[in-house]
Amino acid sequence: MVIIMKRLWGVIAVVAAMVGLVGCGALGGKQPQQTQGAGQLTPSPTSFSFGNVQAGNSSSQSGSVSNTGQASLSVTQITVSGVGFSINGIAQALTLGVGQSANFNVVFAPTNPGVESGTISFSTSNGTVVVPLSGTGVGAGVLTANPSSYDFGNVLIGDATSEMETLKNTGGENVTVTAATPPNSAFSYAGLSLPLTLGPNQSSTFSISFAPTAAGSSGGNFVLTVSGSSAVDIAVSGTGVTPGTLTANPTSLTFTNVQVGQSSSQTETVKNTGGSNAQISQVTASGTGFSVSGIQPPVTLTPGQSVSFSVTFTPQSAGTFSGNVVVSSDAQNPSLTVPLTGTAVGAQGTLGVTSPINVGNVVVGLSGTQTGTLTASGASVVVSSVTMGGTNPSDFSISGLSFPVTVTTSQPVSFTVTFTPAAVGSASATASFASNASNSPSVATLTGTGTAAPVHNVQLTWVASVSGGITSYNVYRAIYGGSTCGSYGNIGSTSGSVTTYTDSSVTDGTTYCYAATAVDPEGESGYSNIVQAQIPPP
Repeated sequence: MVIIMKRLWGVIAVVAAMVGLVGCGALGGKQPQQTQGAGQLTPSPTSFSFGNVQAGNSSSQSGSVSNTGQASLSVTQITVSGVGFSINGIAQALTLGVGQSANFNVVFAPTNPGVESGTISFSTSNGTVVVPLSGTGVGAGVLTANPSSYDFGNVLIGDATSEMETLKNTGGENVTVTAATPPNSAFSYAGLSLPLTLGPNQSSTFSISFAPTAAGSSGGNFVLTVSGSSAVDIAVSGTGVTPGTLTANPTSLTFTNVQVGQSSSQTETVKNTGGSNAQISQVTASGTGFSVSGIQPPVTLTPGQSVSFSVTFTPQSAGTFSGNVVVSSDAQNPSLTVPLTGTAVGAQGTLGVTSPINVGNVVVGLSGTQTGTLTASGASVVVSSVTMGGTNPSDFSISGLSFPVTVTTSQPVSFTVTFTPAAVGSASATASFASNASNSPSVATLTGTGTAAPVHNVQLTWVASVSGGITSYNVYRAIYGGSTCGSYGNIGSTSGSVTTYTDSSVTDGTTYCYAATAVDPEGESGYSNIVQAQIPPP
């Protein structure tokens, strides 16, 4: 029996070698041609396709090989080719009897994205069986949000504004959004059904809304929870603002004792104290004698911005009148009303004013003053303002009056004219006093003369020395400190025949001490007697 078995195996070995020579080994899943009485290796499945596997992960499939031939079969070597493919669970060399099988696992573990292919080659005593392998390495699923942040800006309290958001899977594996969490109650979303699964390159849109319930800024991260991955944050922000609200300053206007036929104007200011823009569409005045000027609607006021205009009262008859200024807008208070009151009087007297008022000579750069007087005859007069005019209005000013001022027939009112000349020479101006008098405005002529500042010097004279041979005299000066003279310094010299000296380098408002000495070939004498000179102040 032993000899017969050796001869049988020998026959099998020869047949297998012959099969290999004629190229009948298994390629691409094809099985080697079976020879009468030989073993046959059959794989199951005949190929492995792993599909998409995330790079860095692995996928395993099970398989088996069976001897479907008519004699025992030896597997002498198992080799795997292709990046990322491997086999385990089966010995590298084994013998399979007729009908026997062996199980194994094929593993695909891609390290990088990309399509991979390979083979498992089973080398047997009856040829080689090849099993094709294929798989694709893919990146992980990546959820991106576009835009990644959004500022809703200013939104009125009680209103809402929305922004469309797009989610896209830019990775190679499915991603699932399991939850969406706004940063606070002012933010919400719509059109997002959870859980949401997106395949590679798949996208979905939904909306995020901002509906503030209180004034002030609000925001944070709108958080999307992704299964098996880190959360995706969408930064959102917005500011709740109050509606535009207009306020008036002053809240009412009163015009007092305006002479019939004359006009009196006051300034009204409207400000937007709300948190959003307000557009003024119209400004109107009602009531006899009232009018508005200085504003041309439409005017848009941003939060905190204001606009001013004039309200004028021009009565045509004596009496008391009332009216309103109405500011129409799209603000929270669409009709802002400013009450108006005006009192008109007939001519109540004549205003007299001192004229001309001559301030006289004033050194340029200094100021001089003169007093003027306002008088009333026939009836009391209300003086409302004074306006400077004429040739040199900037050189003169009026003070001592607080407008409006009432001048009665028994009590004149004084004021001060100040003259500050800017240049040497004559200057003039006019002061126009507006009032309810019949002769309004009453004009006073103001005059003055600008003069140059005086130039001072000190003339010194001394008695000639009785000693012979005097060649020169020296002059010394010190500043008087209030009780004593300070240190002397030589300020000049004369010849022996000259006994006078002029000191032109003096400062206004300063007191000086002077002394002289005589000089001959033998030297200089001591100081003469000391004299003082006081320079007037400027």
